[in-house]
Amino acid sequence: MSTPQHKIGSGFGHGSTADEVLEGLDLTGKLALVTGGYSGLGLETTRALVKAGARVVVPARRPQAAQEALSGLAGVEVGELDLADLASVHAFADEFLATGRSIDLQINNAAVMACPETRVGPGWEAQFATNHLGHFALTNRLWPALAADGGARVVSVSSSGHRNSDIRWDDPQFEQGYDKWAAYGQAKTANSLFAVQLDALGKDSGVRAFALHPGGILTPLQRHLPREEMVGFGWIDEDGNPLQPDVFKSPEAGAATQVWAATSPQLDGQGGVFCEDCEIAELSTDDAPGVRPYAVDPASAARLWTLSAELTGVDAFSK
Repeated sequence: MSTPQHKIGSGFGHGSTADEVLEGLDLTGKLALVTGGYSGLGLETTRALVKAGARVVVPARRPQAAQEALSGLAGVEVGELDLADLASVHAFADEFLATGRSIDLQINNAAVMACPETRVGPGWEAQFATNHLGHFALTNRLWPALAADGGARVVSVSSSGHRNSDIRWDDPQFEQGYDKWAAYGQAKTANSLFAVQLDALGKDSGVRAFALHPGGILTPLQRHLPREEMVGFGWIDEDGNPLQPDVFKSPEAGAATQVWAATSPQLDGQGGVFCEDCEIAELSTDDAPGVRPYAVDPASAARLWTLSAELTGVDAFSK
């Protein structure tokens, strides 16, 4: 069994931009939180939300770099947050909650991809820890702000990379041999399953959750990949110029699906689904676009939630 993955005829598509999906929406008075909202897709997301009237909080591992990148935008504030460090997650959440503000839109955008084997915290594999566990802990700690007014949305930025691996239940921390792409795949599957279970737990409080594949975009996310590897994939030529213009998106188009999932009235009353190209994705078990069934499986989502709560010691829904 999986979530209802069926297109809804949004009218948007592969080339739609964040500004286009926000056209006509007034986000004045809304507060958005965008992790990693100062680089790559996160920066474009922040720009688009500010343009539509939202105030945006950007938690950043490098606050000074974030301040510089966001210096031309009004209505943005930067906080310090390292998703790989639970103490940092708690400190940021405590500081935010102390302001008494509610969160209308939370976009869990920050990520690392295909990095060399790295251990953080109590020995956790860094991609699973940063991309999933850090966001899991952050969202649970911020739950009072998300549930305060009802109607909040939490958007989890996954990837088609989820196809590289289901959750490795017998070895989620890759203690029996590391593969950077399998580790990335597991983390992106975790991002999707997190949205499924958060939606199931949060919808009675008016909080809905979505996951998505933003598309292929060349951003600083690729910083750990050698040029020859990207050439081998056919992403760039020997001089570093992007190839496959019909596949890769501009950053403005890459940010569109997460902005659409966070704001579109077309998704009112829905949640727990995986999106791509500003649409709800279809299920896919082959090379066609879409989401693998294991990444939207409610039983796996509940199992991952339990594991994540055990690892982080955080669960807003524990009784």
